[in-house]
Amino acid sequence: MDFKGKVIQKLDLESGTSARTGATWSKQSWILETDGQYPRKVKVDAMGRALENVHMEVGKTYTVSVDAESREYNSRWYTDLRVYRAVEEQDGNAAFGGGQPAQMPQQPASPFASTPTGFPPAPEAPAFTDSPDDLPF
Repeated sequence: MDFKGKVIQKLDLESGTSARTGATWSKQSWILETDGQYPRKVKVDAMGRALENVHMEVGKTYTVSVDAESREYNSRWYTDLRVYRAVEEQDGNAAFGGGQPAQMPQQPASPFASTPTGFPPAPEAPAFTDSPDDLPF
């Protein structure tokens, strides 16, 4: 799942040791604010290898790719958004690190893209006649 947002806060790096395996872990979290009429604040986390590859700075806008996962604990459900890629938006064009333009696949144009709702136009109703035989079949 991808969405675009501006980083408004970088939270402190968390780390610890797994009680089950004894392995050490680290987690970095960011708060992003989405665009649109009703902006939303979304917290995303990076752990493991993603933490080595994802670098985001406060005040910059990114398109982030996340995996959503929910889990139950004590009859309550919690959802995590794990970011595995962040692409910085530069001058209206997405770019991977190093300032190279991203190659986005071209989507085929929809025949209904020009309609305001994105739905096909409604068929026109037949004209009303005073004929006794106005059945359509």
